[in-house]
Amino acid sequence: QVQLVESGGGVVQPGGSLRLSCAASGRFLSINVMAWYRQTPGKKREVVARISSVGSSEYEDSVEGRFTISIDSAKNTVYLQMNSLTPEDTAVYYCYAMTSNFVNYWGQGTQVTVSS
Repeated sequence: QVQLVESGGGVVQPGGSLRLSCAASGRFLSINVMAWYRQTPGKKREVVARISSVGSSEYEDSVEGRFTISIDSAKNTVYLQMNSLTPEDTAVYYCYAMTSNFVNYWGQGTQVTVSS
């Protein structure tokens, strides 16, 4: 069982920055992939960025160049640095992890609001 605890959400003005963190704890051998998803009311949850345990990363087109995902494998923690935020980035952001035995886990979500 894996618990994912997110932090770092909040309210920021357009053009501002936020850094999300997600720490994994519990009983597991290793984590293969960690990612950040986001969801707005009435819409499907979408992947924002994902990273493997060896640091290979991918981004959704709208955040490419603005967001950076990183991982501290020793701490089982993933980060999402979000810069140049726009109101369209407003959403609940969810942390995701897939363990080495291909089990998926989700965090509880953290609200990010971009508004002037």
